[in-house]
Amino acid sequence: MKKKIGIVITDGVGYRNYAMGGFLNSLASSFEKVIVYSGIPIDSYGKFDEKVTIIELQQFKEPFITWFFRKMKEISHLFLHKNKAFGIKDSLLFNYSKTKTPRGIITRFIYVITRWFHSERHINFYEKLQFLTFKNHSVAKQYYSLLKKDTLDILFFTHQRPSYLSPLLSAAKQLEIKTCSFIFSWDNLSSKGRMLGEFDSYLVWSKLMKKELLEFYPNTEKSEVFIIGTPQFEPYVLDNYFMSKEDFKEKFQLDPSKKTICYSCADSSIGKNDEIHIRAVLSYMSKVSDLQLLVRTSPADDGSRFNNLKNEFPEIIWNFPKWILTRDGHAEAWSQRIPSKEDVIDLRAILMYTDVNVNMLSTMSLDFMIFDKPVVNTAFGSLENGLYNDQRFLEYIHCKYVVDSNAVCIAKNEGELHQGLKEAIGQPNLRSKERKQILDLEIGAPLKGTSERIVKTLKELI
Repeated sequence: MKKKIGIVITDGVGYRNYAMGGFLNSLASSFEKVIVYSGIPIDSYGKFDEKVTIIELQQFKEPFITWFFRKMKEISHLFLHKNKAFGIKDSLLFNYSKTKTPRGIITRFIYVITRWFHSERHINFYEKLQFLTFKNHSVAKQYYSLLKKDTLDILFFTHQRPSYLSPLLSAAKQLEIKTCSFIFSWDNLSSKGRMLGEFDSYLVWSKLMKKELLEFYPNTEKSEVFIIGTPQFEPYVLDNYFMSKEDFKEKFQLDPSKKTICYSCADSSIGKNDEIHIRAVLSYMSKVSDLQLLVRTSPADDGSRFNNLKNEFPEIIWNFPKWILTRDGHAEAWSQRIPSKEDVIDLRAILMYTDVNVNMLSTMSLDFMIFDKPVVNTAFGSLENGLYNDQRFLEYIHCKYVVDSNAVCIAKNEGELHQGLKEAIGQPNLRSKERKQILDLEIGAPLKGTSERIVKTLKELI
């Protein structure tokens, strides 16, 4: 018997993962009705099977009292697990506020209370109070009415963190609709605060992520966690996102006789040393004549912070991701940027045809390793040298796995970066075995067939 399923797509990355491939049409072949509850404008979507309906969610703006109990829940989670993961301990320090604003003062009060009262029992109590605060909110009532009218058999959240979706989860619980969430990114469990709420089931990337989920969320039933890989990388094996090497070289005006280094930037909040890293790459290239540099900026930025660098080094080839801002004035503006098909094609071609990647410890390391490309991770900043302290990320669990695997070269200064580039260009296959091993650890299922695997799992859940 075919059933009704709801899919919650919250942002541009979710749109890429679930709306730009065959996922929604695959769902339509297995369910009687597919309803997409969208956090981005409805006119962002293309055409799908007639069984697929898109509903644009009204934005939930947290009242202060809701924020208060959510913050109690999230900080309690950080206190509870701070000794298990450096990333969580670092997030605990990062979230502390020294400002004299009302929220800053209350945040410090929350730290005082949760320092002592942060057990799982306390966290569940804070969440219960959080959910009660929006019980009579107009948006929460609208969410409840939507789900009641749609009579779903299961509601699938493609991201487990956005707090503004808490009223939707609460409505599903009230209506006894089965809920499932995908763990969005490789670092979400070991370095982030509490999820938006507890779900009935979870889809995870790998055995490693399943282990982390059970450790940080002990109320989770082991039998309700399913390893499916991740749709994040699925476009790399889909024919409609392929570009030939010749077309790639022509589009980006690359010299086919030279090897290409790709520097992929972090977003401006954590990529404060990007320009320093790029200049260090250029310093190496000044000694080697047959190299060229392509810089891909973060989709979350407009690239304007590199204007001086562009003017000073016209030889750099730039790739500014073609992500479209679909809505102004959103509480989380970055979530309203969606990728164009052209950008997904461009990214895949960059991964396929450049020779080495340099990045600041980002998930792009995995993207390049999928194509067996050598990776150099830069971390120049420390507490001692006055640069933005990106070396602390080396202690994050998800980064430590990569570092300890020896799949990448770590560069803490310009000299180490030059050595890493020399190795990557001269011996590109040197760490190939280690790259495959870390991919097997982090991505627990083949890229091909990921959408079908998710659909099959969701169908079996009901």
